[in-house]
Amino acid sequence: MRMMLSVTMPIEPFNSAVRDGTAGQKIGRIMEAIKPEAAYFTEQNGHRSGIFIVNVSDASQIPALAEPFFLTFNADVQFKIAMTPEDLGKANLDQFRKW
Repeated sequence: MRMMLSVTMPIEPFNSAVRDGTAGQKIGRIMEAIKPEAAYFTEQNGHRSGIFIVNVSDASQIPALAEPFFLTFNADVQFKIAMTPEDLGKANLDQFRKW
């Protein structure tokens, strides 16, 4: 199942990683570990953040995706199911018109 992993990193410890030159290396290690289909870095509510599209075939995979962000950056992590237009087409929305 395709999921959107939204990560918000507090100012610290990320600022310290930028200052000591390890931020890029740490992000790179996480990207290698989680292997996102797509990755976007942005800002959310004034904090550094990232949005990653990942495939999860079993709920037991969620810790492997979240823990690197928790342990490296004390990040807040949220998962949301994400559908492609093809996925939505398979939902057969017309069946719900009787509601």
